Amino acid sequence: MTKEKIKVAILGGSGYTAIELIKILLRHPQAEIVAVTSRQDDHIADLHPSLLGRLDLRCEPFDADALKAKCVQVAFGCLPHGTSMEAIPPLLDREIRVVDLSADYRLRDAKIYQEWYKEPHLDAANLAHAVYGLPELIGDKIAGAKLIANPGCYPQTGILGLAPLVARGLIELTGIIIDSKSGVSGGGRSPKLAFHFPECNESVSAYSVGTHRHTPEIEQALSDVAGKPVSVIFTPHLIPMDRGILSTIYATPTRAVTESELHELYRSFYAGKPFVRVRTNPPATKDTVGTNFLDVCVKVVQGKVLVITAEDNLIRGASGVAVQNFNRMFGFDERMGLM
Repeated sequence: MTKEKIKVAILGGSGYTAIELIKILLRHPQAEIVAVTSRQDDHIADLHPSLLGRLDLRCEPFDADALKAKCVQVAFGCLPHGTSMEAIPPLLDREIRVVDLSADYRLRDAKIYQEWYKEPHLDAANLAHAVYGLPELIGDKIAGAKLIANPGCYPQTGILGLAPLVARGLIELTGIIIDSKSGVSGGGRSPKLAFHFPECNESVSAYSVGTHRHTPEIEQALSDVAGKPVSVIFTPHLIPMDRGILSTIYATPTRAVTESELHELYRSFYAGKPFVRVRTNPPATKDTVGTNFLDVCVKVVQGKVLVITAEDNLIRGASGVAVQNFNRMFGFDERMGLM
């Protein structure tokens, strides 16, 4: 373990993922936050009052040279998609490593990015060598990476829920249904009509049916695991709660399977993976709130395989797994700051 702390910058400090990331890093023994960028010229405690007396920094405009002058070694990008791909190249040019929490570097194919995000990708050069940062599946590639594409919140529940099954060829790779529910914080901190209290309270609604941008991310990762194309039908729903994601996944087995066989498969597949908890009973979102755990349960019902997964969308779904990636990048214990 290095004696000197790793100097860290947070890009886009006003949002929900940024505040969760800051809180984790403040208790991380090997991280030192030296800069927070934002278009708002405010003290960080003015944007997030819970940080009063905990982090004495004023937000500053993004300036790669200024961050380099502060000896920043890694930047966490909490910027919207489209904005990240403009900010990241100058950081990489200055040998500042990046964990990007946006979607800009998750899809390897720029054409697929444009198809789903309705805008061209502006940084194809760095897209080519970005590492998709899902530690449980590709942890060995993270240590040497200069640019980590942090996985999305919904995709992790589907990818980690299905990975053992597709890896062993135990389910059909088409017709997989992922039915997901997320708390309102998943929509971010900027005001939007759908997330206005009178609109979403006492109501559940599906959205982006058949068009949600996380679909190709899920399919890309699962296809990598399977070694052949995987397609899913992914439908997200908005639930009137602050945080948490629950996904129920339906798949058709390629042969007769038993629950005990599948339980053993999942325990073996995730052995040594400290943040995936395999359970015999379906998880609830409250079981994972405030943690970096993803809980998974697998059942066999009327010849179908059902997988139920739960996570905190802001921590495991974003900021927690970002720190998990940070730990692997710098050779720290994967659990540091997270348990």
